[in-house]
Amino acid sequence: MKQKLFKCLPLAAAALLFVNTTQAQEKLDLSTWSIGVNAGVLTPVSPFGGKNDFSNWKSSLGYGLYVKKQITPYFSLRLDGVRGKLKGDNSEPWDGGSTNASPVSAFETDLSYSGSLNAVVNLFNISMFNKNSAVQLYASGGAGLAGYKVKTAAGSGALADYAGGKTIKELIIPVGLGAKFKVAEKVNLDLGWTVNFVDGDNLDGYYRGGNDKYNYAYAGLEFALGSGKQQLAWHNPVALTYDEALQAKQTANALKSDLDAQKAENAKLRAEMSDLLKDSDGDGVADKLDKCPGTPAGTVVDGSGCPLKVPAPVEKVIITESDRKVVADAIKNLEFDLGKATIRSKSYATLNRVAELLIQKNFSLKLAGHTDNTGSAALNMRLSKDRAESVKAYLVSQGANASRIEATGYGMNQPIASNKTAAGRQQNRRVEFTLF
Repeated sequence: MKQKLFKCLPLAAAALLFVNTTQAQEKLDLSTWSIGVNAGVLTPVSPFGGKNDFSNWKSSLGYGLYVKKQITPYFSLRLDGVRGKLKGDNSEPWDGGSTNASPVSAFETDLSYSGSLNAVVNLFNISMFNKNSAVQLYASGGAGLAGYKVKTAAGSGALADYAGGKTIKELIIPVGLGAKFKVAEKVNLDLGWTVNFVDGDNLDGYYRGGNDKYNYAYAGLEFALGSGKQQLAWHNPVALTYDEALQAKQTANALKSDLDAQKAENAKLRAEMSDLLKDSDGDGVADKLDKCPGTPAGTVVDGSGCPLKVPAPVEKVIITESDRKVVADAIKNLEFDLGKATIRSKSYATLNRVAELLIQKNFSLKLAGHTDNTGSAALNMRLSKDRAESVKAYLVSQGANASRIEATGYGMNQPIASNKTAAGRQQNRRVEFTLF
């Protein structure tokens, strides 16, 4: 059992050195690592009763060092190391007056090393209303290994090496209590007392059939490491949560007050505007803006409260094949004087039928004038426009509505046949009629 524990101690120490901080601690910028130094009194006595091997135990100087990792505000792991001497003899009688008949009259133990891994629990660091305390009580317990050399004396003889002067290694179980005082943001005064239970009966060089014990009462300083502004050990998340809840409640109350004030203001505005919003005829327009009060229910009104004038439905224009034939005949028979916009008289009959069609059916007409490529582009553009306008003027003279006739000239830009032949150029010299 002891050998297995010895093998586990280095692994436990490594786990202590490499354990990671939690995300919450990082966000709060808290120190979680610390180192402590202490000095005090080592005594080879059992304060819990049991067997003491020597009637007169002596106090000796001890000193120690530890590294601590704070896991939560209430729990930490601490790696302790202690050195010093333990002494005792039988120069005084037992408390009852009897003499110690032990064959060993005195001993001196050199505690070469004592290393242990301890769990430390803060007992009184939970305060609902205090985020950071200044006084802290704690309890600790763990396991470790001690190595020591013993010298003993028989009768009035001098001290001599026990077990050939070899270093004895034994399992120890340390149990302790302590108090801590914060003297600065990263410095603590540490007062503690630890009882070490030894898994053996040779700490004092005298075997009586029971396990030995020794005490270490100490005082020291603990220094927080890292860049954290506060120590996690002094941090109280319970109080912090209370503060956050209290702040949230205050914020909610402030928001409720603002909401109530806004509601009151809205009610006041509604009261003040009740006259402005009054609508006696229910047409959706306030009386003060209604230019046509008393409109019948269901009447569609405009922004001034007057009945909305609905335009008469537009008749759908239907162009028949006979209508298209009238236009096609006019296009076929349309002729102009050479190089001019003057309409020849032979075209009047078919144009008159187009004018009658526009009057009877209220059609709209688009006239598009085109030329061949003879002459300059500017001349052809002007000539095509003039010919389209000439047709429009004739139709208007026959009673057609001028606003429904559009005349546009395209010059030689939109040929429908080749300009390389006389027949092609004749086809390109045209005015197109489009009914709509």
